[in-house]
This record gives sequence, structure tokens and C-alpha cells, in this order.
Amino acid sequence: METPAPAHPLRPLPTPERRTVLSRRIRIFVAITITYNVVEAVVAISAGTVASSSALIGFGLDSIVEVLSAAAVAWQFSGRDPEAREKTALRLIAFSFFGLAAFVTFDAVRTLAGAAEPQHSPVGIVLAALSLAVMPFLSYAQRRAGRELGSRSAVADSKQTLLCTYLSGVLLIGLLLNSTLGWSWADPVAALIIAAVAVKEGRAAWKGNACCGPVSVQTAPSSSACACCPPD
Repeated sequence: METPAPAHPLRPLPTPERRTVLSRRIRIFVAITITYNVVEAVVAISAGTVASSSALIGFGLDSIVEVLSAAAVAWQFSGRDPEAREKTALRLIAFSFFGLAAFVTFDAVRTLAGAAEPQHSPVGIVLAALSLAVMPFLSYAQRRAGRELGSRSAVADSKQTLLCTYLSGVLLIGLLLNSTLGWSWADPVAALIIAAVAVKEGRAAWKGNACCGPVSVQTAPSSSACACCPPD
């Protein structure tokens, strides 16, 4: 019986010159991510506070978490041996996810209990729509570079950015339902979804399951690298 071919063929390790290019590219993506998310966090938290929106505040806090995550990757790639710092960077990313989930859950439950009623937020709707349009491209570019380089932390950070895309959609739906139909409960429910996804991604980062890096054809199957990720 013929043995089936592997789903994803082994990919060659990048040359030292290519690794330098990829590392520089990741640093650029990280810088863009930090800049965008600082602005996003300020706008979201300010608008969320005005509107008493748990989802909008949670979205702003996620932006802060993304900044911390990107900063962890920037710290990793600022050293001469990024691989040596990767585990610490992943731990920092995981903790940032867990912190986000804890705060957002608390605030959402408090809102559902009647502590505050979310109000209409035009600023939040525009912000969510903008992030929904911008974040997928930034996430894809960094994830592709991180996979080729074999950097789990870089891919974990790109998943932070991708998470922002999903959360932008959840936030937009929650804000629109509250604004158009008066469903105030949709806002804290959206916040709880944000928290649940954050816990999932935090666990993945903690376990180091963020990416499947390139594998040399000479690499033994027991290597810590893998080739399970589908090609971009």
C-alpha cells in the first residue's frame, strides 16, 4: 500500500542573509503594530468610558495587550540571539492575554449585573470598522515572515493582531446591535467573547504552539521545530 505524502512538505531553513532580512522585516511590523495600537487603545478606552461600554473598553485593553506583545517581540529581536529569548517573550505574551481576559470578564459581568448600561458610541463603531479593515493585512505579513524565520513569538504576536481583527468584528456587531436595536446586553456579551478568545490564545502562547517554523530536510522528527502549518 502506497504511503500518502505529508500534508505539508518540509521547508528549508532560511540562509543567514535571509534571516537578517526577515528579522528586520518583523521589527518593522512590530513598530507599525505598536504605533497603531497605542492610538487605538486611547480612542477605544476613552470612547468606552464615555459610553460605559465593556466591549469597547475591553477592545482598548486588548490594544494595550497587543502593544505589550509587540514590545516583547521587539525586545526578543533586539538581542544577538533572538531564539534564546523566545521562551520569555512567549510567556510575556501569554500573561498579557490572561490579564486582558480577567479584567474584561470582571467588567462584563458587572455590566450584566446592572452596574452600568452601555450607550451608543459612533466613535467606537468607526474605530471597530477601521481595525476590521487594517488588521488582517498587518497580521498576515508578520505571520508569513515569522513562519519563514521559524519564530514562534513573532507568529504569536501576529495572532494577537489577527485576534484584533476578530474582536473588531465582535465589537462592531455588539455596538451596532446596541445602537440600532437597543440590545444593551449585546455589549457585555461581546466583551465575554473577547475574554474567551484571549484565554485560548494565551494558553497557546504559553505552550509555545504559536507557529510551525521551517524545518530543514536534515532535521530529525524529534526536533522542536515542525512543519504542520499550512502555507500562506
